[in-house]
Amino acid sequence: MQTEVNESGRFERTLTVRLENEELAQAKQRAARKISKSMKIKGFRPGKAPLGVVERMAGADYVRSEAIEEAIQDVVPAAIDEAGLEPVTVPSVSAIRDDNEDGTVEIDVLVTLWPILESLPDFDDFEIEVEDPAVTQEEVDQQLDALRNQFAELEDHDGALDVGDFAMIDIAVTQEGESIESASAKDLMYEVGSGSFIPELDEMLDGAEVGATVTGDATLPEGYSEKGGEDVTLTVEITEGRRKVLPELTDEMVSEATEFDTEEDLVDAIERNMLAYKVHTQRSVLRDKAVQYALNEVDLEVPEALVNAELEARVRNLITRLEGDNIDIQDYLRIVGQDEATFIASMRDQAENALSTRILLESIAAVENWEVSDDDMIEHVETLLQGQEGDPQELIEAWKASGQIESLTGDILRERALESLVEAATPVDADGNPVDLTPVEIADEDTKTAADDEPEAEESEEPSGDGADAEPEE
Repeated sequence: MQTEVNESGRFERTLTVRLENEELAQAKQRAARKISKSMKIKGFRPGKAPLGVVERMAGADYVRSEAIEEAIQDVVPAAIDEAGLEPVTVPSVSAIRDDNEDGTVEIDVLVTLWPILESLPDFDDFEIEVEDPAVTQEEVDQQLDALRNQFAELEDHDGALDVGDFAMIDIAVTQEGESIESASAKDLMYEVGSGSFIPELDEMLDGAEVGATVTGDATLPEGYSEKGGEDVTLTVEITEGRRKVLPELTDEMVSEATEFDTEEDLVDAIERNMLAYKVHTQRSVLRDKAVQYALNEVDLEVPEALVNAELEARVRNLITRLEGDNIDIQDYLRIVGQDEATFIASMRDQAENALSTRILLESIAAVENWEVSDDDMIEHVETLLQGQEGDPQELIEAWKASGQIESLTGDILRERALESLVEAATPVDADGNPVDLTPVEIADEDTKTAADDEPEAEESEEPSGDGADAEPEE
């Protein structure tokens, strides 16, 4: 076996393997035994017929092609190891040349390598636009009103109705002059502007006088009586009106309704909590934009084979999760409102972006020549545990024993590279003014305010990346 390695792409190599006649002869013997196991050859047990007999029965060309296939499974992995290549996807056979005059065969194998950028632009200082996290008085008032709403009372109201008022109504529904009793309603208490019933009802009631009767066209909601989804005429009699009266925010009310003693304490906590959330959100924006900025500055094209492998892994993982919930992939696509082509295109974009991010961060770590100490690993594992029981050192030793310590150190290095990008970025607003995104500390007693129910920003995805310890594909 002779081998030759040629660069076929920035992160791809073509390995040409030359099969000598002796290797082909041995492969033919193996192929003949395999072929004869599925043939009935008179005088021979399955798998025991000589090569010449099998060639006469099955055809010499067929036996030779099977022999080449057999040889590929043996020689290609050995040739890859001999060449010192480390594939990150399943190597694929791109060409087989079986027309050499000396009877030898040449096989081209495409090997995809993990991309590492050997040099990077200077990321010392760059500006990233974010939103100013400052908390407005309007936002604070909304949180305070949410609390006051919990203790609001309804009082009788005459005159015009406004959004937020309650109306006692009788609804008569007709279609082309014919009454639809099953869709009509009496003594229905309805909040104006809630959008919780017939969509057109809010528009009809907003500004209408208590005691008046209003008429308008509407479409009944799907499933509402046998006429659901059909156009009708509504006649709405407003028999009573109620207006919500919010209690005054006092120290007494605050102490009774919350864990705070005074209105001032509550307002301070709301402001801190909201500021902490907004800073956290904008730091996530800063992180994502800093990565995107860096990606735009580097020359990186992820090999197609690597993107395909990542895409396949992501789709397979999703299908496995869905099967665990007894959901078919086609049902999932209907739920998310995507056809198969749109879904695959979206997943491909996610796969390519995740791979690009990982390659960028690993390249930064490699260029900086960072190393991971034992203290770094312990600190990282302690963060992962987040107060859960477990000895960090024991977990690290378990990672080492299972050969997964590189996964742990890789996570630490990528995190360090991401932090370096964020530290190099200067957050500014739309006008170019610096924005302070210093994390805000929140005391335990502040964590139950109305502003604390905001969702946390999602972390960017890591590529799932299959290994390369599989046989070559054709």
